[in-house]
Amino acid sequence: GASAVDGRRVHEASLRCPISPLPLSSPVYRRRSQMSHRKFERPRHGSLGFLPRKRASRHRGKVKSFPKDDRSKAPHLTAFLAYKAGMTHILRDVDKPGSKAHKKEVVEAVTVLEAPPMVVVGMVGYVETAKGLRALTTVWAEHLNDEVKRRFYKNWYRSKKKAFTNYVKKYADGQKDINAELERIKQYCQCVRVLAHTQIRKIKVGQKKAHLMEIQVNGGDLAAKVDFAAQMFEKQVPVDAVFAKDEMCDVIGVTKGHGYEGVTTRWGCSRLPRKTHRGLRKVACIGAWHPAKVQYSVPRAGQNGYHHRTEMNKKIYKIGKGAEENNATTEFDLTEKSINPVGGFPHYGLVREDYLLLKGCVVGPRKRVVTLRKPLFEQTQRNAVEEVTLKFIDTSSKFGHGRFQTLEEKDKFMGMRKKASI
Repeated sequence: GASAVDGRRVHEASLRCPISPLPLSSPVYRRRSQMSHRKFERPRHGSLGFLPRKRASRHRGKVKSFPKDDRSKAPHLTAFLAYKAGMTHILRDVDKPGSKAHKKEVVEAVTVLEAPPMVVVGMVGYVETAKGLRALTTVWAEHLNDEVKRRFYKNWYRSKKKAFTNYVKKYADGQKDINAELERIKQYCQCVRVLAHTQIRKIKVGQKKAHLMEIQVNGGDLAAKVDFAAQMFEKQVPVDAVFAKDEMCDVIGVTKGHGYEGVTTRWGCSRLPRKTHRGLRKVACIGAWHPAKVQYSVPRAGQNGYHHRTEMNKKIYKIGKGAEENNATTEFDLTEKSINPVGGFPHYGLVREDYLLLKGCVVGPRKRVVTLRKPLFEQTQRNAVEEVTLKFIDTSSKFGHGRFQTLEEKDKFMGMRKKASI
């Protein structure tokens, strides 16, 4: 508009600032209320809930807490060990009334975990104290496999292999000492855990030393727990004795390691402008003059990956049996095929033992051992109670663009090839 200057009406566009060539109508001189919005704050990069980001102290995922004991149920185990083989995808119908996907087909990613039966080789009795649980005594089985004895040696082939040779003598005279220890557990303990190991020789991961872990026994009174654990000594426990289809489970493991990484990769910080001196994948300012130290919350370079993580509530879509030849056939897809894709799982090989299909991804690279634990709370949400019916499990090659579900299908389509004729 126009304004009055010295009694004259002058157009605002012709007014100029005394120290600037710009007219006063320029956006530079807008009032604060008219100014376009600038960001002064943003959410921080990376979570501080996972500090310190350092290498895990153990390769096998540790169960930090087991589910709460319900004595009204029968005694049962609460965890299991499995090995990550790879991923594939499945097709299923959604049963979720009210959802847009209800009664529609969805394709979902699943992880294949190979889980050969575990062997129970001992039990530990715990006494509750003011400072937490204290192990009272440990009872071992009479016969232990070499694969678990290797766990007690750094160098197996050079050792004298004397582990448990003296302990076996406790079983000689009608196992009086063993029974006395079991009675001590029944009398004094409040918590019982079994010692169980994997049969690592049954899967081809290039390792002979079994993974050994304590698995808590829940359900029943203490005498029932001890009897349950003792009768399982030297017996194989299949995965379907612990978990069931459509059940939820927690996955505990160590993530894939990436070594020493900078802040851009490790924390997701923004890169600086292209012309920045001395590099641009950095944090521009690591703190004020005072406090005269670098705060713990400032992103820094360091170890990325190989961290211990617990992921809760993963749904079990299928528990397949290794003994069945066509263990990936469904009611809708009658193709005779096993869970192994054409050419096997990359960097893993063939799944020959029992396996689980878990919805989504699982921490760690293939061949990594992961701990499966029963959920800490009763799951009641719709995803947990939904019954899943798989229509199709993909077994095309995971190396390249898989076109064929089986080798027979490939041969039928491709015909005679040079390799086959040799």
